[in-house]
Amino acid sequence: METKLIISPKTKVFELLEAYPELEQLLIDAIPTFSKLKNPVLRNTVARITTLQQAAPIGGMKTEELINMLRKAVGQDHLADLPDTGFITIQPAWFREDKIAKTLDAREMLNAGEHPVSQVLAEVKQLKEGQIYLVITPFLPAPMIEKASSLNALHWVNQIDDELYYIYFCK
Repeated sequence: METKLIISPKTKVFELLEAYPELEQLLIDAIPTFSKLKNPVLRNTVARITTLQQAAPIGGMKTEELINMLRKAVGQDHLADLPDTGFITIQPAWFREDKIAKTLDAREMLNAGEHPVSQVLAEVKQLKEGQIYLVITPFLPAPMIEKASSLNALHWVNQIDDELYYIYFCK
């Protein structure tokens, strides 16, 4: 008998939907932004690197809530005390509009199936202390934020609407 994928915070969205295609609509209902997964380019790029733990805040959900909703739907046991990502969503004291040194509107790159992560990381590394780098995306790019944070960059996620996010990075 084949063992199905065990759903956990580290499960990639792509792996989840490959193992349990029936969960796609449940995921979209819980996090409407995920209707973009119907686009094969985004499904094969963003969904391959985004974990469920990273996906939860996109829909304003706690990691534990999302994981257990999906686990319940496929008959897996409830998990408790799962960690959340902790993205900064309230304007920080370091933010000043006049400190924005560079802006990248990543929407066109993402629509073309390109990953802006390498470019963003390279440009975050070049920031001088106090400078701010603005990245504009159509969804919360959780893996990018986590990678930039690993470079000791501060971040602020400003959700403008359901399909527009301004992510500010500062050194």
